Amino acid sequence: ESAEIDASTERAIAARQAESRPRNALEAMAARLEITPAGLKKTLLNTVFAECKNEEQFMALVVVSNAYGLNPLTKEIYAFPAKGGGIVPMVSVDGWIRLMNEHPQFDGIEFEYTLDAKGNTVAIECIIYRKDRSRPVKVMEFMAECKGNTVPWQKSERRMLRHRALIQCVRVAFGFSGVAAEGDPDPRLIGIG
Repeated sequence: ESAEIDASTERAIAARQAESRPRNALEAMAARLEITPAGLKKTLLNTVFAECKNEEQFMALVVVSNAYGLNPLTKEIYAFPAKGGGIVPMVSVDGWIRLMNEHPQFDGIEFEYTLDAKGNTVAIECIIYRKDRSRPVKVMEFMAECKGNTVPWQKSERRMLRHRALIQCVRVAFGFSGVAAEGDPDPRLIGIG
């Protein structure tokens, strides 16, 4: 009789745990962000995922957000229109910083600036240290290749180049793929249909 009670109790506990587990990617994200799935979907579709034209594009962004643990509500990831339709999961500099800082092998970052004779920034090198490697990962980005015509580039070109160097170094150091970064030459080429 005691064994039957124990077995019944175990089944009841397992059933309750199964009910509380997310059934899909949207429920998983909603649980992580502590919001209802319906409220989350409405908010995302009216803000950072507004470019999504169908349920498949929306869910693809939710899955990518979950895979990398990014928060779309703080614009760590958002939808960007792709060439020929579709969307690209676009990760902001804040998202890349989160990915870097949360990686278990991350062990520090440095930047080195290369200046011309007039003191203008020519290039910025990002150096990322990993706990599991004897040598750091280094990536250099050049102002002439990266400078854009947008307001942020006009106002803060060194900061924008530093962000560009950081993003590219994070990609190389930790092998993140399948997402675009602000400032990629043409992120619309890797869209989700």
